[in-house]
Amino acid sequence: MIETMQNLPAGTLGFRATGTVTAQDYRDVLDPAIDAKIAEHEKVNIVYVLGDDLSRYTAGALWQDAELETRPRHSWGRIALVTDHEWIGTAIHLVRFLIPCEVRAFALADEQAAIEWASQGG
Repeated sequence: MIETMQNLPAGTLGFRATGTVTAQDYRDVLDPAIDAKIAEHEKVNIVYVLGDDLSRYTAGALWQDAELETRPRHSWGRIALVTDHEWIGTAIHLVRFLIPCEVRAFALADEQAAIEWASQGG
């Protein structure tokens, strides 16, 4: 499941992934929020928290995630991934060149620093 985070700085979107993340979660929560920011001609800055209670991503969710990069490159600001799942940080490091903006991984304990960093993008 993907939930929207509240009370973030202006211009920053926040999402929290828990349990099983599906393609429907992207279609219902993440995609509409990102598309609304793009429609407002604003840079998209994201804080995405993947906590210890995240169990898995379905194949459809992984596909939806890859499709995020089809949005115009100039639309992206910064993405802060907040997680203690080491494999996620490693994966991001390996594919960073494919991502159309600045991306940084933060530990769960550093969520506030991640929010501050993301909110300063574009």
